[in-house]
Amino acid sequence: MISSKVAPGEEEQGESPSKVELGEAEEQREAPLEGQLEAVPLDEAGPSWTTGPPLERLPPLGQEAPPPRRCHTNCLEAPLSRGFQRFGATVGANPWLFLLGPALLTASLGTGLIFLPKEKENLEEQYTPIGSPAKAERRFVQGHFSTNDTYRFSASRTSSETNFASILVVSLANSLLEPEIFKEVSKLDQAVQALKVVQENGTQILYQEVCAKYKTLCVPPNPLLFSWQHNSSLNLSDLTFPIHNTPTQLIYLAGFFGGNVLGQMTGKSQRLVESRAMRLLYYLKTEDPEDSERSQAWLTHFLDHFNDMKSSLTLEEIEVVYFSSLSRQLEFEATSKTVIPLFHLAYILIILFAVVSCSRLDCIRNKMCVAVFGVFSVAMSVVSGFGLMLHLGVPFVIIVANSPFLILGVGVDDMFIMISAWQKTSLSESIRERLSNSYSKVAVSITITTITNVLAFYTGITSSFRSVQYFCIYTGTTLLFCYFYSITCFGAVMALDGKREVAWSRWLEKPDQKYSSLKKSCCVPFGSLIDKHGEDNHPMNLFFRDYFGPFLTTSKAKFIVVLLYIFYIISSIYGCFQVQEGLDLRNLASDDSYITPYFNVEEDYFSDYGPRVMVIVTESVNYWDNDVRQKLDKCMTQFEENEYVDKNLTEFWLEAYMQYMNSSGNNPNDKNTFMNNIAGFLQFFPIFTYDINISSSNEITSSRGFIQIVDVSSSSNKKRMLLKLRSIAENCEVPLMVYNQAFIYFDQYAAIIENTVRNVMIASTAMFIVSLLLIPHPVCSLWVTFAIASVIVGVTGFMAFWNVNLDSISMINLVICIGFSFDFSAHISYAFVSSTEPSVNKKSIEALYLLGYPVLQSAISTIIGVCVLSAAKAYIFRTFFKIMFLVMFFGAAHGLIFIPVFLTFF
Repeated sequence: MISSKVAPGEEEQGESPSKVELGEAEEQREAPLEGQLEAVPLDEAGPSWTTGPPLERLPPLGQEAPPPRRCHTNCLEAPLSRGFQRFGATVGANPWLFLLGPALLTASLGTGLIFLPKEKENLEEQYTPIGSPAKAERRFVQGHFSTNDTYRFSASRTSSETNFASILVVSLANSLLEPEIFKEVSKLDQAVQALKVVQENGTQILYQEVCAKYKTLCVPPNPLLFSWQHNSSLNLSDLTFPIHNTPTQLIYLAGFFGGNVLGQMTGKSQRLVESRAMRLLYYLKTEDPEDSERSQAWLTHFLDHFNDMKSSLTLEEIEVVYFSSLSRQLEFEATSKTVIPLFHLAYILIILFAVVSCSRLDCIRNKMCVAVFGVFSVAMSVVSGFGLMLHLGVPFVIIVANSPFLILGVGVDDMFIMISAWQKTSLSESIRERLSNSYSKVAVSITITTITNVLAFYTGITSSFRSVQYFCIYTGTTLLFCYFYSITCFGAVMALDGKREVAWSRWLEKPDQKYSSLKKSCCVPFGSLIDKHGEDNHPMNLFFRDYFGPFLTTSKAKFIVVLLYIFYIISSIYGCFQVQEGLDLRNLASDDSYITPYFNVEEDYFSDYGPRVMVIVTESVNYWDNDVRQKLDKCMTQFEENEYVDKNLTEFWLEAYMQYMNSSGNNPNDKNTFMNNIAGFLQFFPIFTYDINISSSNEITSSRGFIQIVDVSSSSNKKRMLLKLRSIAENCEVPLMVYNQAFIYFDQYAAIIENTVRNVMIASTAMFIVSLLLIPHPVCSLWVTFAIASVIVGVTGFMAFWNVNLDSISMINLVICIGFSFDFSAHISYAFVSSTEPSVNKKSIEALYLLGYPVLQSAISTIIGVCVLSAAKAYIFRTFFKIMFLVMFFGAAHGLIFIPVFLTFF
């Protein structure tokens, strides 16, 4: 992305020493002092350095001179530079070939865009860890336990998410436990159940036809509301929570009422004094594919007409929010449409920035049109990269829509570098020679930065999240095309523009007294002179040399920089411990989505109770053996004593069966008696029918109980709960497993840190190896490592201050962070250690003079490329901007401020 450039004002002829820059062969240096590096003539293999005594001081007679120690520091860089020099000459000699070839390649690969997916994106597959334990647990549950949503539905017993509609009712008064409010809620419930879908063939889909049933009735959306509707004399001021006893049944209220004020204990429950919110859950048939399709049609109708229905009811006592099992998917797909208009704005801003950056005062050196084509070549790389991946069948996920914004900012950096190198060439040279010289100076630098960025992305393929894998594949491949088009078609455009420069120069120098003044006023305004020798003293380079560099190397400035870095690193480390883990599923929708207030109400009023978790005995055990039952009881007790479990809401068939056996006078320790009485037990307690899996040989192959989770509203609590429950199950003497369908998403909390650390370590190692091979100076490798670690810590820490979670989306950006940190740090440190200046302060000033403006250009262009995402209404895009801004800001700060100062100390 950034590269060192030839110093403005540098002479390319005579004996004046040239500035050392990354990506071009080092020139001959002087060694006036003994023991310093002594320059030897350059040969065809590139520069060689010898360390030894000066030539004029020969050893005494009879003593053999020590052999010089040679350190070849450019075994890869020099041949690459010569290869690009020849390649540049070829492009300069055949510009139309290298212009039309990539254009035809783009057109052919662009046909892959017709394969952009039209089907729905599977959120679970893309945003949950590959091979997570919960997925294996789900397969076990599905293989050993059946359900029946047409006759005996139980939400806690389902292995995967069912079709449902959920309404949260919030009372405008202090409590909704009033008959008047219940009447209004009942009116809302009746209106929902009255919704019907009229299909194209005239048939209707009624709620009563698609609802999940328990026996012959639809499962009540709220058990207390259902009881009140059938018995209006029910005393709402005399309720107990979480279980309310009535003369005929037990009413389970946990999860159905929130914002509760509880009073004195009554048995295992407490008196429900006040309740602010109520949940209505409408479960629909899911198991049969035809029933599921009809259920989804009813849910779609529900979502389309809910607001109209709510308005017609004129609810005065309550506020309602709604959600369905389809909502997350539908809203996630809608977010991709919100970012499409931002593409146009991003390209306009980048074109404006490119035009301003590449404009010159004289019409010959002006590169505005070339800059516009440079942005267009980046667009070609996006079309080619995406088209190739779609041809190969790589899935396109919505998060990949972030990629063009990043590539747009990164791609124009190579353009700036190549234009800058071209501006250093002489108009008196041929086009072939000028392009050859330009390529020899900067093509290696562009190659290095491309390799580091592509490697950083391709290391993301090791992630456990498919969305991360696909994003990294698309972006890494597109960056390769961006590099390929930069050295081919963009180089060809510069060659063609070079012909225009020659033509304009001849026209301007043509003796024509009549129009001479007009030519100069139009093409050379403000009396500026045309630089025939290729020297380009850009004002920003002079600013870094004459003002910024000298200021930064003063003692006061260094002291301030050290204090600033100490504050930065302490704040970053503190922030690292505050970062929340995992992707909040509400963030997959846009900010103005109806599901956002739903999740807010749920978090405010219903966060006390989490899911009901299955505790599964995975193998056949001797339940009639008293020792086995004691081991099971011990394990269940450990679960109940866990801080995230409500011990009063445990449900286990074996406990109820032992009471049944004891009350009937049967011996539970006899195998035959134990097994033969299960059928009679299930007739009295049919709820346990699907909790006992009995084989044809009359063996209990597996069974399950249930525990109630509490206080897991935060991601950190979800992770700790999951790990503790699995640990208890693993350490139990009886083979146990814990599972709930929510664990599929909870597993991301346990996997995200491991994935992030692994990806960062792999990418950092790759960067370190590249720095040793292509930037051959050990000091540079150390500073690259320091900068990568420092920027990653800073970005991670400040994520917490900007309300960004550590999830699969931000993990992508941390991988990107490594590539950018490498670019900013490697070039500055290499320019410093390679400088021939006598003092460390002057070395630092020279490094800033050579690279300060490229670093600044790189940071600004990338920020411009992604800044339009700050206006996005979706978290998934806005987060990308936030982290990329932190990456570029901290990366540029290290390259322009911290590293130049720290290098003067060490």
